[in-house]
Amino acid sequence: MRVGVLTGGGDCPGLNAVLRAIVRKGAAAYGHEFVGFRDGWRGVLEGGADWVRPLGVPDVRGLLPRGGTILGSSRTNPFAVDDGVARIRRTLEGQGVDALVAIGGEDTLGVAAKLHDEGVRVVGVPKTIDNDLGGTDYTFGFDTAVSIAMEAIDRLHTTAESHHRVLIVEVMGRHAGWIALHAGMAGGANGILIPEQPFDVDRVEAWVESRFRDRYASIIVVAEGATPVGGAEVLQSGQTDAFGHARLGGVGDWLAHEIERRTGKEARTTVLGHVQRGGTPTARDRWLATRFGLHAIDAVEAGEWGMMTALRGTEIRMVPLLEATKQLKTVDPALYAEAEVFFG
Repeated sequence: MRVGVLTGGGDCPGLNAVLRAIVRKGAAAYGHEFVGFRDGWRGVLEGGADWVRPLGVPDVRGLLPRGGTILGSSRTNPFAVDDGVARIRRTLEGQGVDALVAIGGEDTLGVAAKLHDEGVRVVGVPKTIDNDLGGTDYTFGFDTAVSIAMEAIDRLHTTAESHHRVLIVEVMGRHAGWIALHAGMAGGANGILIPEQPFDVDRVEAWVESRFRDRYASIIVVAEGATPVGGAEVLQSGQTDAFGHARLGGVGDWLAHEIERRTGKEARTTVLGHVQRGGTPTARDRWLATRFGLHAIDAVEAGEWGMMTALRGTEIRMVPLLEATKQLKTVDPALYAEAEVFFG
């Protein structure tokens, strides 16, 4: 077969490892030919020669440690474009593509699920640093993001203690607190604020005061989608992307001002932002991304359309694409309760 591959949504470490595994096994074991679409669904919509590139074994050599994606990415939504499905069909037919592997998060796989309903032969691979996709225990990219955030927290401990400051670390995650929870626990934060649990500013103030009484500086990790009790999400702007998502960010600065006003202690904010997405993937993300790629091309060979790879325990299973998108995977209250032992 001639198989098309795309990477959509936000970039994350491990995408290139998936491409490498798909092409290496697909060519060697099954004799398939591969073509990559540039910039996610946008490349399939545009369909011209500038939006397509061949993917042979030589093209994917050396990709395992490389972050980002050699195909590029975008947050394009074909279902928000006039005749989007028809344009995708024309591109696939014009390129002689028999099947499509879509690598992405909630939005990219949501499009893949709808296209499957329209008769497009598609297999999905779940990725997101946010780890918020249903159907899989973990997504690749998450471990790298947590490791980067943890290292930043480790470094901030020394400057917080030297200057007797409160340091707020704002991390990504949108409406799920997985990065904040894992990085905060691993980094020894004395407070973690996540979207699933609206926070009481009085309680945060008490954590800070308690820390200073013991002559320790305070580090609070806050997810970008966290909200105070009775409050609303803090947005960077009122603009939304093609899937209707607003740009979150700024809750760290808001909290720092509140803490300074209430305690008189100097508070500073570090927003990690896109640094969490960048750089070389961790060993775990390389391992998971590679296994996802191997099983994705097996699914193409077996004709398991409308399915995606998923990690269940230590095994890779194929599950319906709808499982990835029907419900956001959020932090269990019991897991958050474990972390609360270290707050204050």
